[in-house]
Amino acid sequence: MRFTEDLGSSHGWRLRRGVLDDGREVFAKSGAASEIFASEAAGLRWLGEAAAVPEVIDVGPDRLVLSWVRQERPTAAAAERFGRSLARLHRSGAPGFGAPWPGFIAELPMDNSPAGDWPSFYAERRVLPFLRMARLPASDVVLVERAVSRFGEVAGPAEPVARIHGDLWSGNVLWSGGDGVLIDPAAHGGHRETDLAMLDLFGLPYLDRVLGAYREEWPPAEGWRERVPLHQLHPLLVHVVLFGGGYRDSLMSAVRRVLAL
Repeated sequence: MRFTEDLGSSHGWRLRRGVLDDGREVFAKSGAASEIFASEAAGLRWLGEAAAVPEVIDVGPDRLVLSWVRQERPTAAAAERFGRSLARLHRSGAPGFGAPWPGFIAELPMDNSPAGDWPSFYAERRVLPFLRMARLPASDVVLVERAVSRFGEVAGPAEPVARIHGDLWSGNVLWSGGDGVLIDPAAHGGHRETDLAMLDLFGLPYLDRVLGAYREEWPPAEGWRERVPLHQLHPLLVHVVLFGGGYRDSLMSAVRRVLAL
């Protein structure tokens, strides 16, 4: 492989564009040996059974090589196609909550071991581990724990396990071929409202068109919009851990909204 462009770094990984001997353009991520590369590859292949993702060309302990995604400007039509594609991805399902590979979000490990129901999975595998890492004031911890204790009451009706991206902010959706292409997954069997809440957290071009098409394909359960802050607790805690207290106000606002459900 011949590297043609240095794309900088992210979370300690070196990012480069390259060309294979057969002329195919690729994206390469490399760094210290870690399970994260195999985890990302497994997640992409799994999501790729039902959605548009880059092809995994090569993966090793210190690298991941993917097909290059030629990006284009988003359009309303592409957003609607992506909304339908996302609904079909979610509906393709998973054997249970969690995944058979180690979980990561950015460089942070996540426990993907199974749990019997989504409120328990979300509390024990997603929210509480990051709460312990977040170094919040004791008064904040009490409120978060109080919100966690209500997950079973406020999670809405039980749903089939969904095949979800798990870190679906706008930067992980590339527009190409008239659709959204998913990258950098934290893929696992989870709750489909988690992906919808992540799109809402940081915005997405034509999000109203995405959600409208999603609803036509597979309408979310009644009250899903009120539950958005519930599903945002985990990503907001991740941001507190990664980037510090600048996200504390957003986190605690979501906590108070969960307590008010």
